[in-house]
Amino acid sequence: MNARPNILFLMSDEHRADVAGFAGNPVVRTPVLDELARTGTVFNNAYTPSPICIPGRQCMMSGQLPQTCGCRRYGEDLPPGTMTFARRLAQYAYHSTCSGKLHHVGQDQMQGWTTRVAPDAEIYEPHIEGRVASEFARYTPERGTGKRSNQIEIERAGIGEGPCRQRDRRALDAALDYVDQYFADSWYDRPKLPRPLLLKLSLLQPHYPFYTDEAKFTYYLNRVPLYLEERFDHPVLSRTQAGAPVTATPRDVRRATAAYYGMVESVDTAYGQLMARLAYLGQDLDNWIIVYTTDHGDMLGQHGIWEKTQFYQGSVRVPLIIRWPKHFAGGQVIDENVNLCDLFATLCDLSGVPVPPGLDSRSLVPLMRGQQEDWHNESISQYGSDRVMIKQDHLKYQYYGETAPEVLFDLAQDPAETTNLADDGTYAADMARFRERLAALGHGPDADPNYVNAGYA
Repeated sequence: MNARPNILFLMSDEHRADVAGFAGNPVVRTPVLDELARTGTVFNNAYTPSPICIPGRQCMMSGQLPQTCGCRRYGEDLPPGTMTFARRLAQYAYHSTCSGKLHHVGQDQMQGWTTRVAPDAEIYEPHIEGRVASEFARYTPERGTGKRSNQIEIERAGIGEGPCRQRDRRALDAALDYVDQYFADSWYDRPKLPRPLLLKLSLLQPHYPFYTDEAKFTYYLNRVPLYLEERFDHPVLSRTQAGAPVTATPRDVRRATAAYYGMVESVDTAYGQLMARLAYLGQDLDNWIIVYTTDHGDMLGQHGIWEKTQFYQGSVRVPLIIRWPKHFAGGQVIDENVNLCDLFATLCDLSGVPVPPGLDSRSLVPLMRGQQEDWHNESISQYGSDRVMIKQDHLKYQYYGETAPEVLFDLAQDPAETTNLADDGTYAADMARFRERLAALGHGPDADPNYVNAGYA
């Protein structure tokens, strides 16, 4: 039997899909990602299962939507022992190793990874076993500490080190040390070969706070585009994540955007360093499966919104590249709607590992082989208990519970997402179809009480 392929999984945090050279952005410098795209497969319409950090990451790992796995909000986590793609590949002899951010916040800090070399491990307060609530109530954080408002983040963006850059440096260094030991181990001459490796380098940038070095900031300051569209009139879609509106001058927006672009470039450079080290150690990366993605995007002030949690394209659409040139032609661009949940089944398919039942995950391999005819061309994203996005073909439907209007965007006609067509009679049949699908997904006034999963299998 042929050896299973090594897998390099590269992940950033809060990276807008359109801030990359391969996505057509003429300003940002991303030569490493651009080369992966040139020699790999780009998925133009990839979406996060949830436009916020923890649910988005846990749903990707488990191959299940929030409604299926129960991880719907920030602070919730997968149950201990959940079947993740790291756990599944480890069952088939993979060394599953992560350096950097995983954002597991419960008792199971590994969730299938067999090694973590630069962990961000932290058990959040609600997940502490035997937590005595009255004791925790005695300690109130000082007013003004903790998460800063979007207003402060935008006003302070610019030149600086920042916590994300510091932690990313540690994650990269740990990953470089690990591959040295894994493939060479010049001290003891006992590398971990021949078992296959799933190696994930998961960086925090370009997540806020927005800081970059002076050279990058200066380069981007007078080049970056600004998102200055008017707010969309909707009780949910007009609100930024932290609730309070941001009053930002064009100068504020420009500085924050320039720092963000600099952080994207830093991520690109880090990936190049790791890949160069693997090549130095004698690895032929054309024999590796390489995946690049992020957990969600960032609005960057578009429609007056910062951060994420919204179903706008800037927040919910993500970059996704899969590269394996020994098996798939490079330069492919796929426009079908796909989801980060699909990576579970895809990695299993590519590595020859059986896919577990009950997932909301579809292998992307048929699309990579040019077989689009049987693809269910939709992608789903959920946030909280009652917010749902369903993208089918070029139409994007959004449900916000019974207290806010439904929204329908036709991205073919309105890529900037400025016109709500939910009440347009021309789209009545489409709205009926979306409402039926909403119910099948366990949401809305007619929600299926027996919901199990998205029904792809």
